[in-house]
Amino acid sequence: MSIRDSYYFALLEVHNGRPISVKTCFKGQQGDLTTLSRTVCRCQKQPDGSLRPEYGFDDEENANCFIDPLTPRERLIILGGGHIAQPLCEFAAKCDFSVTVVDDRMEFANEARFPLAREVICDSFESAIAKLRITAYDFVVVITRGHRFDADCLRSLFQQREPAYLGMIGSRRRVRGLLEMLKEEGLEEERLGRICTPIGLPIGAVSPAEIAISILSQVIEYKRLHGGANRAINTSDLDLAVVESLMQVQEPVALVTVIETKGSTPRGMGAMMYVYPDGRIVGSIGGGCSEAAILRDALDIIGTGTYRVIDIDMTGDVAESEGMVCGGIMKVLVEDIPLDVYDD
Repeated sequence: MSIRDSYYFALLEVHNGRPISVKTCFKGQQGDLTTLSRTVCRCQKQPDGSLRPEYGFDDEENANCFIDPLTPRERLIILGGGHIAQPLCEFAAKCDFSVTVVDDRMEFANEARFPLAREVICDSFESAIAKLRITAYDFVVVITRGHRFDADCLRSLFQQREPAYLGMIGSRRRVRGLLEMLKEEGLEEERLGRICTPIGLPIGAVSPAEIAISILSQVIEYKRLHGGANRAINTSDLDLAVVESLMQVQEPVALVTVIETKGSTPRGMGAMMYVYPDGRIVGSIGGGCSEAAILRDALDIIGTGTYRVIDIDMTGDVAESEGMVCGGIMKVLVEDIPLDVYDD
């Protein structure tokens, strides 16, 4: 299966809310692309329930194989478009969340106010939530302008699948009263108890930007450290946006993927970048010495129809010359991606 076909089918799966793995197999440290294969396969959870990239020799394939899990891109749903929502949307988008902002007031729900949001919805909270189809890969922040609207949001959210995270802003006293009222209405007490409130990590935040950082820090904590029955934590360093943009490329490039790491490295297994013939780079495997060391190899491989496996040693002098504190080794797969793999 070509790289385009494999990642095309993988992206279809993750866009439909299903985790999937891409398995890349090759024989030897270098060779023709005809000896490199990719397949899409089911994810295999680790004993702790997480998903992790794996690299090693596969006896069945009689080849070295790199298996990288892809999971749906996490969506941050911000209910309420007030003063905290603006920095929260900006920071979350830069942390690779797909951000949706909801408010029932046009002046607080428009693309000019939230330029980095994937979606801005101006509608009643109840109607918007019903259309959003909450999944286990969603993170929901309730920061409306009043507890009446908070209550509307929670009632609607409790009619859907439980998200990976649900946090609500408000004073302890008022939140306690609201949750007690909703419990009396029949909302599940155990699920009410899982709402993160007061919202955010206790960092003494005061300004809207600081409060947004506090909230996003807690969201990231849940993303990275709190899995669940319906959402496995994925430790791969793959950026889905890089894969999605690679599918749109219309000229030959070189693809560089981190397939193994040892020690302290700037990026983990799965990190990916591709290089144009003119030296432009999309994505990153860590910047600095790690990318500089591989750029020439990537440029040289474009148009050759081959691949190479290269170790980037960032211990000792190499890292010191860049003023970096990393001291590990990254194994990267560098492969030519010829134009014909994009032809239908």
